[in-house]
Amino acid sequence: MTAIATQDFVRIFDTTLRDGEQSPGATMNTGEKLAIARQLEALGVDVIEAGFAASSEGDFDAIRQVAAAVREPIVLSLASTRAPDIERALAAVEGASHPGLHVFIATSDIHLQHKLMMSREQVVEAAVWAVERARQHVDHVEFSAEDASRSDVNFLCQIFAEVIRAGATVCNVPDTTGYAIPEQTAALFRRLRSEVNGGDRVIWSAHCHNDLGMAVGNSLAAVQGGARQIECTINGIGERAGNTSLEEVVMALKTRRDVFGVDTHVRTEQIFSASRLLSQVTGIAVPINKPIVGDNAFAHEAGIHQDGVLKYKLTYEIMRPQDVGRPTNTLVLGKHSGRHAFVDRLRSLGLFHDGIDVNDAFKAFKALADRKKSVYDEDLVAIVARESASAEARYALLDFECASSTMGQPRARVRLAIAGREIGVDATGDGVIDAVYAAIGGALESVGDQVPTLDRYDVKSITKGADAQGEVSCLLREGGRVALGRSSHTDIIQASAEAYVAALNKLSWLRAHRPAGEEPNGP
Repeated sequence: MTAIATQDFVRIFDTTLRDGEQSPGATMNTGEKLAIARQLEALGVDVIEAGFAASSEGDFDAIRQVAAAVREPIVLSLASTRAPDIERALAAVEGASHPGLHVFIATSDIHLQHKLMMSREQVVEAAVWAVERARQHVDHVEFSAEDASRSDVNFLCQIFAEVIRAGATVCNVPDTTGYAIPEQTAALFRRLRSEVNGGDRVIWSAHCHNDLGMAVGNSLAAVQGGARQIECTINGIGERAGNTSLEEVVMALKTRRDVFGVDTHVRTEQIFSASRLLSQVTGIAVPINKPIVGDNAFAHEAGIHQDGVLKYKLTYEIMRPQDVGRPTNTLVLGKHSGRHAFVDRLRSLGLFHDGIDVNDAFKAFKALADRKKSVYDEDLVAIVARESASAEARYALLDFECASSTMGQPRARVRLAIAGREIGVDATGDGVIDAVYAAIGGALESVGDQVPTLDRYDVKSITKGADAQGEVSCLLREGGRVALGRSSHTDIIQASAEAYVAALNKLSWLRAHRPAGEEPNGP
């Protein structure tokens, strides 16, 4: 990837697969990460941070597979300044077309004294060694000063100058705790760019968290202060209150180019598809009032607003829904539609990529079309998400039967395949879904598997009409691990059972690939 001018272009660094995955319950298996990575490439992001290679075997394997799967973006692994982390990260990205490393160490006195127990001199020495080691193998090396917004500015100037001398090509200034405010952020970037020796030779980057609701504001302020890379996630997912929202910051730059004077490479018509795919994969719903991708983002209820939009859209709309790829929720396909029309519609929605088994997806579409009179774009998003991000399954739902009446207790019989072994269990419950979940729990106990705690259960309709698909998400907890499962079906009981089994498979994957307590960390 060629060097990018620093005056009129902002690189989009997506960390959905690393920082975004740190949202509670948002852990993704390798297949799911590949589905997201391919969508990020279709979206046109410049950099994909695929994970933290040293954190677990699962992360290492996922980074290697993402690195091999995408061709255009730079693919990074996060790494601390420790030698084993650097070596592990280098091995993870070696198969990428455009490999790189993202090296970080904390720089605030709070972190130095209470977390690292290191002096400033030791931190500088560690950072310089790590950058020099990384540059021996890759051309793209980003250095992050963790907790930069609470660090001494003079020390920031010192350490950034030293890592630039050592070969860093990108200098990241993280607001790790979401502490900054936009005016201070812009001033900090201006000072660093003007005072750091060699600062004119690197790209300055902003990585902002949303603890005070100012991640997007701080990122845009950083651009005004000279930053030419923004680190963000789809739907703004991430640690605690989340990260800078990719869709919000990209559309702000595009819509208000008169203010910011910069462009991005993002294909904005792919934004909605990326948002919905991530929501399906993680089970984290998009709030209806979320800017750009929420259900109400382009909805008008007030009479005055409706009248104005009908007369002239710009009265109340500063963007077109088509600019972010939003479907119109009109009928697009039916049970008589053929494979060619199906694939063509997937392409138009930005849902078609190499990771899809088109045969399986088309079969799922035809099965849904037989159950529903109308198949909407949202239905296709749900189908593709299920087909392209299927879990590495220990558990499979084979069949279930259930019954409920005013005269008796609800009951269910469930047949599961557990590691290839078929098991049938009967159970009763307070309701039909409770009975189904009790039967699944009984099947787990019969093979000695732990029954996790159901922390959350949510259900909503994702398309219109009495034959709408119901979308169920449930969050399961097992010790220190949490996993979200999600499924969509016209039968809400089946969707509930499938969502529970999907979460079970994620927990199984976590047990095998990410031991408890080995969660990623970073800027």
